[in-house]
Amino acid sequence: MQSSKKIKVLRILNRFNLGGPIYNVAMLTEHLPKEFETKLVGGKAMATEMDATFILTQQNIEFELIESMGRKISLFDDIRTFFRLRKIIKEYRPQIVHTHASKAGFLGRLAAISTGTPLLIHTFHGNVFHGYFNRFKTFLVKQVELRLAKRTHALIAIAPSQATELQFLNPQGHKNKIHIIPLGFDLSKFSDTAPIREDLRLKMNIATDEIAVGIVGRLVPIKNHQMFIEAASECLKNEGLRFKFYIVGDGEERVNLERLIAKDYPILKDRITFTSWIKEMEQFYPAMDLICLTSLNEGTPVSLIEAQAAGIPVISTSVGGVKDVISHLETGYILSSHSAQELASVIVELSMNSPLRLKMSKNARNFVLDLFSYQRLVREMSQLYKQLLNDEKP
Repeated sequence: MQSSKKIKVLRILNRFNLGGPIYNVAMLTEHLPKEFETKLVGGKAMATEMDATFILTQQNIEFELIESMGRKISLFDDIRTFFRLRKIIKEYRPQIVHTHASKAGFLGRLAAISTGTPLLIHTFHGNVFHGYFNRFKTFLVKQVELRLAKRTHALIAIAPSQATELQFLNPQGHKNKIHIIPLGFDLSKFSDTAPIREDLRLKMNIATDEIAVGIVGRLVPIKNHQMFIEAASECLKNEGLRFKFYIVGDGEERVNLERLIAKDYPILKDRITFTSWIKEMEQFYPAMDLICLTSLNEGTPVSLIEAQAAGIPVISTSVGGVKDVISHLETGYILSSHSAQELASVIVELSMNSPLRLKMSKNARNFVLDLFSYQRLVREMSQLYKQLLNDEKP
């Protein structure tokens, strides 16, 4: 049995779906120093998402699933979740409640406030203030966040650009509550993938002279896969190059995207593959030559970090925390627009310039390993916990 003298942390995650947040909570739950004890709870992945509890199971991390906590607003389920979280807090009696992402941040912080939890911390993983809601709903979300921020001891941004957008949550004349702590991952599995590249490409039937281009993420409107598909069709008009394109992931837009290709881009019929979700991405990235991201909004895109860790140059729209993840022209390319023509042009340019791709590949690994190690994440978070606990002492 763990010592009662340990600092208890209740960590609450929106839902256990594949993405940056679950890697973040897994690393913090498993690797915080021994003076901390963590209980992890979270909601169930949606039917259109990949259930990522396998990540927790692989690391022998215990967790509690709250079935009623989902992404969408549901008065009945949200009330049930609030009282379930309140019960967990009262039984576990943590010194720290740390919520991750929007729904967990709303219900978890309300439950923690209602039980008098000493220390309350929230991490913004995405940016719900752009691209998700209409203007009125966005206004309401901001008002809720402003009120919750007053009762929250620390607000964590995962990128400098995100911290800038969150400054409106800092009360005027008060101590800065916003702390920048980037995500952290175990990137070691991507560090020595070059030896398996040839075998992977052989298994995927990618010829030596073909350029393999991938995009990874949920198939939902905000990821803007239509732009990737349109760019792919433009690339195939270049007679001097041969391409294969891969869409990794699944979601509500898959049927629409497949219909779009069949109707408007038949040139892609045998040149683009929907792989659905892939659990072992270290068995995918090394086969690629380029990885793209076409999102309309992002927090810190995991696919760009993992791809660079595997030495794959990346191309992305300039949204959210992307500029904090890519070193433009050094590890990849940040587009100036959401134009499929611009994306196609950059894909073709990099495909024809193998020395530049090799330079980006060499730079990419070191760039992300320095910024996104889980060791750095754990160190910075534990330091913040201790600092805040000391500040709260009478």
